Amino acid sequence: MASKETRLRVISLYKELHRLGRDYPDPAYNFHKKLRGLFEKNRNLTDPQEIEKAIKLGEYIRNETLALYSLRKYRHLKRMYPQASPSDPLP
Repeated sequence: MASKETRLRVISLYKELHRLGRDYPDPAYNFHKKLRGLFEKNRNLTDPQEIEKAIKLGEYIRNETLALYSLRKYRHLKRMYPQASPSDPLP
């Protein structure tokens, strides 16, 4: 059986991933359905090492999703401010 601290970590991770999924760029990917499926698949884990491995995977997914959002923001800003050509005089 998982400890109370582990359970709270998992619930916190799920909530954070669920919040991040609200802004997922591709609505066809169905982020929330996949997230719920992954957590339901692992809900019966009892081995502490397997639980920790599943938590690490969830944290990896969180970090990759945050990186995706940062990249999306960067690309948006880059489109908003076109790069000056070398032939343009400086102000």
